[in-house]
Amino acid sequence: MRATTDYPHYGCIGIGAGPANLSLASLLYPHTEISNLFLDRKITFDWHDGQQLPDTTLQVSILKDLVSLADPTSGFSFLSYLHARGRIYHFINAQFDAVPRREFRNYLQWAAARNENIVFGENVLSVDFDDTFVVRTDRRTVTADNLSVGVGNRPWVPPLAADLPDEHQYHVSDVITRGQDLVGRRVCVVGGGQSGAETFLDLISRSPRQRPKTVSWVTRRRNYFPIDDSPFTNDFYTPSYSDHHFGLSSAQRAEFNANQVLSSDGISESTLRQIYQRVYGLRFIDGAEDLVTLLPHREVVRVRRSDDGCEVELAAGDRVDRIDCDVIIWATGFRAAPMDFLDPIRTRLCREGNEFRIDADFAVQWDGPADHNIFVHNAAEQQRGLADRNLSLIAWRSQRIVNRLRGVRGTDQLPSFLDWAATTNAEPVAASVLP
Repeated sequence: MRATTDYPHYGCIGIGAGPANLSLASLLYPHTEISNLFLDRKITFDWHDGQQLPDTTLQVSILKDLVSLADPTSGFSFLSYLHARGRIYHFINAQFDAVPRREFRNYLQWAAARNENIVFGENVLSVDFDDTFVVRTDRRTVTADNLSVGVGNRPWVPPLAADLPDEHQYHVSDVITRGQDLVGRRVCVVGGGQSGAETFLDLISRSPRQRPKTVSWVTRRRNYFPIDDSPFTNDFYTPSYSDHHFGLSSAQRAEFNANQVLSSDGISESTLRQIYQRVYGLRFIDGAEDLVTLLPHREVVRVRRSDDGCEVELAAGDRVDRIDCDVIIWATGFRAAPMDFLDPIRTRLCREGNEFRIDADFAVQWDGPADHNIFVHNAAEQQRGLADRNLSLIAWRSQRIVNRLRGVRGTDQLPSFLDWAATTNAEPVAASVLP
């Protein structure tokens, strides 16, 4: 083995270049004293490109971009993007109620393209430690004092669908490529969040010559619930609450995440309104009474291939409903992508539940030197709350990591108006190392 000093060395290497690490790369950019390199296995940048339906919008403020809430003067802000593209006045005059999601995706691509420290088309194969982190990719070997892991999530489909042929099902992340050839077919959308709602609305809004024969919308929630976007609920998506949540016991954290899920995973009221109005028009104006079936409070318990498509069994209390369809679109969310590249050092990393145990600066606790850190993004929902996988705090989290790397203390924003209940960590979770 060559000495690690023979390899190019960086102060920080990022694995993955989605919004989380892109935020960190943008905030690190002016700090040239910290050499950095961000690697992503994708050939080019994309951000949910397979489900970027027309007219869909963000559920967060325009200010919650990569950098603005940490450094409003940064040249990587959404406002800087609009100015650089020469469209800032047009954007203002358009009076969008929310940022178009495809525009935000283009902003992210712009930020990645103007940062020469971000490299696409390079896959990280393994990370080891030999006085410093040794990162091997499919192109080269490099070393680093610190790592930042932001590999994002992968589409999730329930295991009960494993035996159903692909011709009868796909995840909502593929709706752009696979959702166009549905004319005259019976479609079942499963999932009561924003993605399910947007997909359902798109299907029932198509012209009679382009839309499916029938569209069913299934969710295990009791209704199609709106996102809770009220002011005091949004205080859950502030740095002060994130730090408060971090100090709670594991039981308190889990209870909060379960009780407040609609503050993150509900449906925008504007989308719900459009759906209701469209269903009204189809049934009472167009006379298309059989096109739409709405099925809340049903749990999908079985799917199987049938003679003319597939059958979906739904548990509704003690009753089992069955619907026939040709295609199931699973709007069932995402799960954390695997971090197999960490396998060489995995036994040295502490765990808390099914997450890596982190400190207050999002660094994984491990048995290595204190001045060598592995920071993780979107990987601590249990410890940091629902905001950890939301866009709301990515700039703040990245700034906290930048401050740690620079050895400085940042200026915190004012605390919430709310006086959070005192922390009662009655169930401390001891750090553990995987066997």
